[in-house]
Amino acid sequence: QVQLVESGGGLVQAGDSLRLSCAASGRTFSMYAMAWFRQAPGKEREFVAAISWSGSSTYYADSVKGRFTISRDNAKNTVYLQMNSLKPEDTAVYYCAKDSSRLGLRVEKSARQYDYWGQGTQVTVSS
Repeated sequence: QVQLVESGGGLVQAGDSLRLSCAASGRTFSMYAMAWFRQAPGKEREFVAAISWSGSSTYYADSVKGRFTISRDNAKNTVYLQMNSLKPEDTAVYYCAKDSSRLGLRVEKSARQYDYWGQGTQVTVSS
């Protein structure tokens, strides 16, 4: 069983930055890709960013490319999402998720690929 706990959300103004963290339990964190998704009120959950198990590959949604950076620290069992130049349309609950494939060869953006999810952290960006 894996537990994922997100933190770092909050209320900020447009143009500000936030860093989200996702702490994972278990001893096999370094063997799995991780991802961030988000869900705004009345909208479907959408992919934000993903990082391979080694950290060597990353993948971003077009809407956040150049503004958000995903990273991981396998020694701390933690994945991060640095969010810069935040926009009101970034307002959502942000979830981290663990890939279901151990040592996967590809980084996936489909939510179906991920088998464990955190409880989410709210990010609100005011204009």
